[in-house]
Amino acid sequence: MLRIAKTVFLSASLTILLSACAHSPTGRNQLLLFSGDQMANLGQRSFEEMKQSQPISSDQAINAYVQCVTDAILAVVPPQADFSEWEVVVFDSEQVNAFALPGGKVGVYTGLLNVADTPDQLAAVIGHEIGHVLADHSNERLSRSQLATLGLTITGMSMSDSPYAAMAMAGLGLGVQVGILLPYNRAQESESDKIGLQLMHQAGFDPSASVALWKNMAAASEGAPPELLSTHPSPDTRIQALEKGVKALPQVPHRLTPRCQKPSQPH
Repeated sequence: MLRIAKTVFLSASLTILLSACAHSPTGRNQLLLFSGDQMANLGQRSFEEMKQSQPISSDQAINAYVQCVTDAILAVVPPQADFSEWEVVVFDSEQVNAFALPGGKVGVYTGLLNVADTPDQLAAVIGHEIGHVLADHSNERLSRSQLATLGLTITGMSMSDSPYAAMAMAGLGLGVQVGILLPYNRAQESESDKIGLQLMHQAGFDPSASVALWKNMAAASEGAPPELLSTHPSPDTRIQALEKGVKALPQVPHRLTPRCQKPSQPH
């Protein structure tokens, strides 16, 4: 009876996985187990919770500046099937960070403006974060997590009679985390860099500013973990890839640069 249950479970799982295969905007194979509506709702709920728990900047100049850069990027982003509007919130925090969530939610921390020195550098960050949404990276990460859980479940079923089952499951859990989830996240980061370059280029920003931005990031992130155990590419790896990506972009004559002015003293 147990063998029959395992067979049915494995067959059903394989059917789900095959039906969830997709491709990212750069052509990379993806596993997406959740619908766009589900992810948009999840992103919207998460964003509302963040707005309730984190201070929001009331500085009109900073908000106008971030909105200006974001609007310029969004002007070249096609309409999305799962939501109709993008929302941008500036959080009052010294964190050097920004993010974008499914459902069109963009968050920028004021601390980022201390590292992103110019509108073009800020556009590099925002374009990158929006790239995560366009490439369904949240769906992909959640789906990979579900797949990891599925793998542990199948292994647990097959080893349920072994006295070493608990030890093997613990070891497999660590292997799944380090060997599958983390390297895949680095691939997502690199892919978003490519998408972000294209977006800022199309929007009229200088894509080479992304290289200057990550040099600033590298200087501000001393003591970062080694690349092997990080979800992000190392600064040197990222800078080299961005330099290569900038050279591959087509030349655009008479570029019209968006007129977004950074406040003189962001805080």
